[in-house]
Order: sequence, then structure tokens, then C-alpha cells
Amino acid sequence: MNSYNTFLEQFKIAISQANRQIDEVELIAVSKKKSVEEIKSVIKFGQLSFGENQIQEVESKWINLKKHHPQIKLHFIGGIQSRKVKSIYQNCDVIHSIDRMKLVELFNKLENENQVAKDYFIQINIGDEAQKSGVKLSEADDFISKCIENYNLNIIGLMCLPPLSEDPKKYFIKLKNMAQKYNLASLSMGMSSDYDVAIESGATHIRIGTQIFGPRD
Repeated sequence: MNSYNTFLEQFKIAISQANRQIDEVELIAVSKKKSVEEIKSVIKFGQLSFGENQIQEVESKWINLKKHHPQIKLHFIGGIQSRKVKSIYQNCDVIHSIDRMKLVELFNKLENENQVAKDYFIQINIGDEAQKSGVKLSEADDFISKCIENYNLNIIGLMCLPPLSEDPKKYFIKLKNMAQKYNLASLSMGMSSDYDVAIESGATHIRIGTQIFGPRD
């Protein structure tokens, strides 16, 4: 898949222009609505981090794929329904979209029962947009504090989706400042259209779909 290697070159340029090192930013190939064959063609190039936003797709594609490629790290990046928590916990390694205390409690319970720790990001509704999920800005401090102080989950950082119609930079910087306040080292921000700005703003995880896999049907 040529688009993967083309993107990799652009990714390296963006890293270099931001005066950062390639190992500071984890590239997540977002494979939603893409076939197992398309995913395998990217694995072939050595890509090991993938993202999905629907648990049904995780179950139909990744249970088998991970048996054959156990080194792959699977990231869940979509909205989470309470009844899907168990499957997300069982089948994914990193969860990017924690935004309600109910989810924190459910994942915490599963970790206690199974003694297997995952990595988590808290999703912040950085633009306070009514239609988007994520913790509201007015509740973010309280939510982050409670997660860190009251639960044993490995909260590694914050995630956001900035408003589409605005310059994302100020939102990425806002997320970075919020994470620093709580000594959270990871920032999941930046997609195909704004990953370079995200890298410049301190992203540690970028979520790339279209530029790796091409447009979705």
C-alpha cells in the first residue's frame, strides 16, 4: 500500500519540522471500515498500532488478526456504551475515550477481576461542542482529579477532537496545558487533516485513517 509509505515520509517531515524525534509520537493507523486484507497490507510494512471506533469491527476483524500478530497494539478511539465496556476491555490495549465516571467504574471493576491493566486517555470536549462526546471543560478538573485519586486505572493522558471549522492549534495547546497540570505525559490529538499542527503542539499519539488507507466508502 503506497499511501502508507507516502504518509510515512510526510510524518517524518512533520516530526523534523517540529524539532522532535520519531519515537516521541506513536502513529495509530485508523482502520475503521477497512477490510482485513487492507489492514494486512499495512501490517506488512511494519505498522503495529491500529485504531478502531466500533467494537463490532474490533470483534469481526481483530480477534483473529491479533492471534496471528500478537505484537499489535489496538487502540479504541470511539464513543463507549456501557454494555460494550467488557468487550472493549478484552479486545483492546489502549482506550482513548473515557468521558464518564460510569465507564471509569466499569473498567476499574474489570481490571480488579482480571488483574490485567490497560492504558487509558480521558477524552475532553475541548471546544465545548454540544454534539461531541468528551468531558465538558467546566467539569474537566474535577473529573481528571477523581480518576487519578480514586481509581487505579493507568490514565496516561488526554484526548481531544478540536472543532472542525477552527484553527486546531489553540485547542491542542489548551489540551497540552491541561495534561501538564496533572503530570499526564500523553496527548492523543491530530488526525489526517491536522496531524502536523498536533505534532508541533506536543501530540504523543496521532490517529491517521484517510492518509494511510484512502477515503472511506
